[in-house]
Amino acid sequence: MSEAPIVFASSNAGKIRELNELLTPLGLSVAAQESLGVADVPETGLTFIENALIKARNASQHTKLPALADDSGIEVDALNGDPGLYSARYASMNNAGSGDVANYELLLEKLKDVPDAKRTARFRCVMVYLRHANDPAPLIAQGVWEGVVLRQPIGENGFGYDPVFGYEGMSGPSSAQLDKDTKNTFSHRSKAVRLMLELLSTLPPQ
Repeated sequence: MSEAPIVFASSNAGKIRELNELLTPLGLSVAAQESLGVADVPETGLTFIENALIKARNASQHTKLPALADDSGIEVDALNGDPGLYSARYASMNNAGSGDVANYELLLEKLKDVPDAKRTARFRCVMVYLRHANDPAPLIAQGVWEGVVLRQPIGENGFGYDPVFGYEGMSGPSSAQLDKDTKNTFSHRSKAVRLMLELLSTLPPQ
């Protein structure tokens, strides 16, 4: 693994907090791109992997550092996988406001007539690591967290769709009710991070 600092290509405070919570026990941390003067880049890819690569490449180009990026979202089976890639901007794309609450309220509205048995969903996280901006062989790790979309938001923790994601069925609890240690055991991001750490451990020092 490279001994150089790693820039995390995100300005999402929730993601940055979760990632550092996962890495701190291992003696690792990342620098958020915003702290290094890197602005967000338009996510124009058509897959999670493409968007993660776009973000990592942009951060690495601007900082000349190795870069880590992820793209993630919630996939709802009754909506053919939507909002998926567009989870973070789901409401704004549908002229229904913006932000986390608007996103999950729109999701609940679209699922209001869907029976409990068909409300299956999953969080998906795809994480990439670039040693440099022109890295021809990026490391790619993926994590999935299976669950359901609840009928109403529950809980105050987490961010994004956490209040409406039940990981043990329709009776809850929601992801937003979990303490950070429990969430960091089960979540899609924690699974992707653990796999990425295994991949990073195979890299020679630079």
